[in-house]
Amino acid sequence: MEIIQFGEGNFLRGFVEWIVLRMNEEIGFNASIAVVKPRPGNSLELLKAQGCRYHVNLQGLQNGQAIDTIEEINCISAAINPYEDYTAFLTLAEDPAARFIVSNTTEAGITFDPTCRLSDTPPDSYPAKLTQLLYHRYRTFGGDTEKGFIVLPCELILRNGHQLERCVHQHIESWTDELGSDAQPFQEWVERACFFCTTLVDRIVPGYPKKDAEALQARLPQADPLLVQAEPYHLWVIETAENLALEQLKKEFPAERTDLNVVFTTDESPYHERKVTLLNGPHTVLSPVAFLAGLDIVRDACQHEVIGPFIRRVMYEELLPTLNLPEKKLQRFANDVMERFCNPFVDHQLTSIMLNSLPKFQTRDLPGLKTYLERKGTLPKGIVLGLAAICVYYRGGQRADGRVIRPDDDPRILKLLADLWATGDPKKVAQGVLAAQDLIWHEHGDLNAILGLTDLLAQGIHSILDDGMMETVKGLKD
Repeated sequence: MEIIQFGEGNFLRGFVEWIVLRMNEEIGFNASIAVVKPRPGNSLELLKAQGCRYHVNLQGLQNGQAIDTIEEINCISAAINPYEDYTAFLTLAEDPAARFIVSNTTEAGITFDPTCRLSDTPPDSYPAKLTQLLYHRYRTFGGDTEKGFIVLPCELILRNGHQLERCVHQHIESWTDELGSDAQPFQEWVERACFFCTTLVDRIVPGYPKKDAEALQARLPQADPLLVQAEPYHLWVIETAENLALEQLKKEFPAERTDLNVVFTTDESPYHERKVTLLNGPHTVLSPVAFLAGLDIVRDACQHEVIGPFIRRVMYEELLPTLNLPEKKLQRFANDVMERFCNPFVDHQLTSIMLNSLPKFQTRDLPGLKTYLERKGTLPKGIVLGLAAICVYYRGGQRADGRVIRPDDDPRILKLLADLWATGDPKKVAQGVLAAQDLIWHEHGDLNAILGLTDLLAQGIHSILDDGMMETVKGLKD
């Protein structure tokens, strides 16, 4: 069994690869993973130099017991950069044993880019690369419906499988001229032979354990700069595709035969809404606020005398009331999340959460902001301050202690922020960010239309610049 994986970041290495390793060892799943780099860069070179092997360190509490394990991940069979070897990328589609496609390209990754062409080698976006791969598969096996893929996207987007499938069909339609007579039969093959599942993933994966690196490296046979640290807790909810029977999915991906926390369902939305709102939502808001306040670790932020209460305010008072589940269950889940945030064994760097912060805010916090306003008649000031902190973080420069700020997002979003900050006017920054419908907010439209949001966001940006983050949080009133 071959799995094609788009993405090489810490999360996939500490989650999907770890799960596949467990399935290989416990039930003889006998799967290998071919890693494909979704963006330009040379970050696969180190993985290749290590023979595509690395280690995962699990640290934390599980059922009240301290966990501290190290395992070698040996299930990666290839690491391919399509920007350097496009032929090797397409060749992945020729393996008859390839059955699954997994991805984690962040929330910004599953979008339709009309500039991508079938003739690009490769195109920029992940959905376009995937469509090319599917087309090569279709051509290689002559449209054999038994040679389709089961697609398991791990991006934290509501109904990610449906959105990815929609993007693929948009590319097929936009490439009609290039596909020629293959356009219609290829589209039909994708509809019949490929199964786009919606999934939800949950595990905190901080990445390289800087604090404990020396002690952990001493436990290894040789140095491993790709060592990944993660919490023991994990959850993978997989909603089967509409054209794939649930029992067939379980048979082909038999995780239920292990002790892994993998849930198969016909509806992942309740799991998704709760997790994205009460874990990822606070993460996205707390990270820029705590970082600009001079902190670096999630745990330290949660335990800080000023930032800690701010985080709990966002979670318990602003986001939790927007969910439509029993309050006691939500409170219990939120308490568990706070306990995970405060994991004494893992130093989760705030900066590791800051990648693509604006698209993350759009999916993780904006729905809660709008629901809160609808139900309470006022804006959630903590969430809005989080957005203000993201805007200031994207300004770049240096933190008060001299640490360099390096925002990382879609180059178009970074250019937008750079142009807005060039005005030197916080109000124009707020207006410009909220107006970025095509780049950031998409179906939510121009957010300047939300009564009071532009002024409140501008006030937050102005206060952070003038008074500093810590004083701004202290002055946050109900």
